[in-house]
Amino acid sequence: MVHAKTEMQTRARELRLAGKTYDEIVAELGVAKSSVSLWVRDLPKPQKTAEQMHEMREARWVPHRRAMAIKRIDMKLDAAHEIGKMTDRELFLVGVGLYWSEGSKSKPHRLSERVTFINSDPGMIQVYLAWLSLLGVRPERIQYRVMIHENADAARSERFWADVAGVDVATLKKTTLKKHNPATVRKNVGESYHGCLVVDVLKSADLYRRVEGWWYGIVVGAKATI
Repeated sequence: MVHAKTEMQTRARELRLAGKTYDEIVAELGVAKSSVSLWVRDLPKPQKTAEQMHEMREARWVPHRRAMAIKRIDMKLDAAHEIGKMTDRELFLVGVGLYWSEGSKSKPHRLSERVTFINSDPGMIQVYLAWLSLLGVRPERIQYRVMIHENADAARSERFWADVAGVDVATLKKTTLKKHNPATVRKNVGESYHGCLVVDVLKSADLYRRVEGWWYGIVVGAKATI
């Protein structure tokens, strides 16, 4: 029994010299904290490593970060409730602005009057599709295609976007794989990365011209309020 206790004391002193705290020694040896204190009290207090200091700082910030996270969620929920149910006119105007900021546009040097929308945000895709439905664009006139980096899981992303669009994955057009550039440090990686969905409206020249006109009307209307 005495031999076991001596071994325990020796081990406790070794752990203390290695920089362990009282609580860490107690947890490892399964002895009382008062015993550990008695065995190692003549040893100098260990200096904390940079990693330990970092962990302590992080631990102090945990309650603040948790409170801020809750505050952010509450603010977002309050803001979402402010919107409520959208009228058709509200969705119409939102859709025009959404398309003109994110959709393809005809250029003087590249005339292309085609309604094409590309985005990586599932929410934007869903709002855009609701807008097309409001405009009376039939599902058979809409084609979908995934654009994604070649080193990502294309099949998983195809299933993801098919679910977002509410279509069968077999109806998607051939996925466009973007070549990987080793010199580029990409941050859009991991399971949350799904690439972009391309939404094409077939035979859409007339619709494109109307969208351009609608946007012009919004700009004129906004100027009139200044």
